[in-house]
Amino acid sequence: MSQYRRARTGSTYFFTLVSYERRPILCDPPIRNLLRLAVQNVRVRRPFTIDAWVLLPDHVHCIWTLPEGDTDYSTRWAQIKRTVSRFCDPDMHVPRPTSESRRKHRDSVIWQRRFYEHQIRDEDDFARHVDYVHFNPVRHGHASSAAAWPFSTFHRYVRAGMLSTDWGGSMHTAEMDLE
Repeated sequence: MSQYRRARTGSTYFFTLVSYERRPILCDPPIRNLLRLAVQNVRVRRPFTIDAWVLLPDHVHCIWTLPEGDTDYSTRWAQIKRTVSRFCDPDMHVPRPTSESRRKHRDSVIWQRRFYEHQIRDEDDFARHVDYVHFNPVRHGHASSAAAWPFSTFHRYVRAGMLSTDWGGSMHTAEMDLE
């Protein structure tokens, strides 16, 4: 397992967000660009550090560290998801049969309503989740290696000397499970 040493100044969380009905739209340039802008805008008003991130066609995994004493990740995600949904191309809002509950909550057809979160407990937990984030494109068959997937902080870790470019080369090299 890789060595990730960092000073923790706030609460650190692992998240998984999924597109509505697992539609493979999140890597499409318009959605990807809106997501990037939404994250940047929210970080101005409600700061957080992105420790790791991977964007896949139908889901996102990421690790954030919030400022000391701040645990309000839900508002941040609500603002990000709302911005992406509001400003995406109307063609992305393909009319679909929706339940009364989805209409009541004014859910879009971009995101699944909820998201998964896990508070990172310690450095080992952090390292396992960073590895999981970066290996996920290989695990799902989207890339032959972590280095081959462009929508990931893996490349930032390589530039910082924390990972080598051949890390996570194939399913035979390592299987990254969080269980």
